[in-house]
Amino acid sequence: MTEVNAPVTMSDVARAAGVSTATVSRVVNGHYGVSARTSAQVRSAIERLGYESSLVATSLRRSRTNVLGLVTHSFQSYTAEVLKGVMQALTRSGFDLIIYANSDLYGSYSEGWEQRHLTRLSGTLTDGCIVVTPWGEVQSRTPVVAIDPARHSTAPSVTADNLAGATAAVEHLLALGHRRIGFIAGRSNLAAAWSREEGYRTALTEAGVPVDLTLIGRGDFNPESASPLARALLQRADRPTAIFAASDGMALKVLQVAKELGLSVPGDLSVVGFDNIPEAALTEPGLTTVDQSMYQLGYEAARMLKSLVTGEWEGPRRMVLPTSLVVRGSTAPPKSTTRS
Repeated sequence: MTEVNAPVTMSDVARAAGVSTATVSRVVNGHYGVSARTSAQVRSAIERLGYESSLVATSLRRSRTNVLGLVTHSFQSYTAEVLKGVMQALTRSGFDLIIYANSDLYGSYSEGWEQRHLTRLSGTLTDGCIVVTPWGEVQSRTPVVAIDPARHSTAPSVTADNLAGATAAVEHLLALGHRRIGFIAGRSNLAAAWSREEGYRTALTEAGVPVDLTLIGRGDFNPESASPLARALLQRADRPTAIFAASDGMALKVLQVAKELGLSVPGDLSVVGFDNIPEAALTEPGLTTVDQSMYQLGYEAARMLKSLVTGEWEGPRRMVLPTSLVVRGSTAPPKSTTRS
């Protein structure tokens, strides 16, 4: 039978350090009146015994818990890269991080998920939260920063310049000679998805190419949503010569469907994504995409949240980061315009 050890208590730490429980409490809570030598003894005992004070109890005694939250609907490559930036920004900051996500990988999408998660975390467990791609406006008793906010959101936010990135992606295809360019959109209630579609339409219009609504498929950023849309576009008699997908996850599904249909990339079809997730460089051919520096999104969101919590933030509450086009092997001139 496996022995289960009881949690280490403050009294255990006091006995190990040879001090009173009140002294341990003062050290744990950062109060004055404890000598450096005694404080070192207590901290040594804490480290040796693995004592963890209760976050809830601590929050009741202090004005802050020194814990921040990250709320996300699901964990995919995008979220993982954002998390790396968040963790870097919190290094040696004195803040810990709680991550709260739905149990499903792609999730049973339900409206209001972000607000339910924030309600559970804000106040008692965390001093503030980062919310990744919320569906709607987010409200909290504590500071909150949204990464890729919903349209018309007024919450402090960090996002990429999605309009410029999408415009550059379609201009790249136009420069190669493509004129029939399909588009697989993201979830329309997100500001990012709206801006990427606007970039698609703007680039075509400025090049004098009519926007063909039948070449636009409505996805939701879930990679699986792109498969039937790509299949419908590529099985047309007048199929597009290129497809721009609003996320790399959906673009990778376009590559998969093209292969299943016997189409070569970039010979028969050029494909462009958006995000520059690590998998984009590993696929064959490599995926041309828009780099929105997901790491930097996380880093800046955490930096903003820390300063909002401490009352030190003086910058804009809506931060827009630059994007850049990364050209790889998935794009080339269409066959009809390829020169020998």
